[in-house]
Amino acid sequence: MLADTQYRERPAVPLPASPSACETVAIIGGGFSGALQAINLLRHEGPRAILIERRGEQLARGVAYSAAHPSHLLNVRAGSMSAFPDDPDHFVRWLAREGGGTAGSFVPRNLYGRYLAGLLDAARRASGNRLTVVSGEAVDVVPDQGRVTVTLADGSSLDADAAVLALGNLPPHPPANLDPARLPSGCYAADPWAEDIVEGLGDDDEVLLLGSGLTAIDAALLLDAQGFRGRILALSRRGLCPRSHHDAQPVISPLSDRPPAVLSELLRFVRAGAEAHGWRDAIDALRPMTQMMWSAAPDEIRRRFLRHLRPWWDVHRHRLAPEVASRIAAMQAAGRLRFAAGKIVRADSAKRFAEIVWRPRGEDTVVSRHFRRVVNCTGPQGDLLRTDQRLLRALRTSGHIRPDALRLGLDIDEQSRVIAANGSAWDTLYAIGPMTRGGLWEIIAVPDLRRQTWSLARRLANAHWVGGEGL
Repeated sequence: MLADTQYRERPAVPLPASPSACETVAIIGGGFSGALQAINLLRHEGPRAILIERRGEQLARGVAYSAAHPSHLLNVRAGSMSAFPDDPDHFVRWLAREGGGTAGSFVPRNLYGRYLAGLLDAARRASGNRLTVVSGEAVDVVPDQGRVTVTLADGSSLDADAAVLALGNLPPHPPANLDPARLPSGCYAADPWAEDIVEGLGDDDEVLLLGSGLTAIDAALLLDAQGFRGRILALSRRGLCPRSHHDAQPVISPLSDRPPAVLSELLRFVRAGAEAHGWRDAIDALRPMTQMMWSAAPDEIRRRFLRHLRPWWDVHRHRLAPEVASRIAAMQAAGRLRFAAGKIVRADSAKRFAEIVWRPRGEDTVVSRHFRRVVNCTGPQGDLLRTDQRLLRALRTSGHIRPDALRLGLDIDEQSRVIAANGSAWDTLYAIGPMTRGGLWEIIAVPDLRRQTWSLARRLANAHWVGGEGL
């Protein structure tokens, strides 16, 4: 018996026959979403799972929880971080046993990574031969007569009845007008979480963070924790810094009216709620409806939101732990961290430094500065037309996938089925995680990801018929 892991044997429930029933599911990507997908297939007594991951250190943890420094805290209170939607206190109970905090705590991300890795380890021990972990890189998936064949980089292949793409985020591209090859060796850092981000820096140096969101906050904290005492400039189009969570546990006022669909009216609606209850409550009250509102909005409304409102939404919706916000404020007060709004005009080499020329927002003149290091903190990308990821390139070339209308990621339907280039939905190819944001928008936080993986596992296991979802 495995206490608190939900792998207990359950009474068999007779299920109606389903043409989509399958015995084996290949899950490509073993980070947070992929590992949870495998675990939930076991919990629902579903198909055998083959979990494929090319980076062993990221198994179950993904980038977010494997590369975290102890100074990086979760951006959500522990009480909302259970891996299971049907057991919301699971993580809190685990914390109590580990002595790591309470429901209201913002705990270190590497601690949460340990929680996730423990869940996968427990699932593997309890599964017998129902869960196999394959170390390797999937480079192609070919559907054929109700089956799929997954080809690995070493030339081997495996067959399954269905495949789930759990690829996480794509790495960011360098911003326009900045070619890393034109900068001095070691000056450009593509990975903001790399341990060597501070290597070679002196206290008289200045670091440029390309972006001012949560990734830039992580980079600033990492530089500070590793002893860098020079200056840091976080530059983005609007120069907005993420806001802080309230110190106390929020009490959300339920909405009495349905939010309007027109963006200008929605903005007034949220502002009225902010005046009445505070901006945090006004934003949080939309959370249960965000995916529904996004799904119902036409593409033109979505484009307008991305063009005009997204930066403001991001800094209010995706917040900092109060402790992190205090540390960032202290760095700003000491003159070591500054946020600025502007656009890069050009970037050139100046001996050991990068000469960055940018135009401050709203101004005609340009500013030129020398930076010892330039760190790409522009955040994850999802544009299939720009990625060089081998699997996605192969799938796009074959027409098995297509970008969503806004090029935020993969095009999927409401059942997480991947849409092919011809507009049809595959019955054997699914996608989960941040690469499905084009259809769902809110699909990067744990509460949304756990629901998505849970729902797809129930569908693949035919367990959704038991709860009535299929009726």
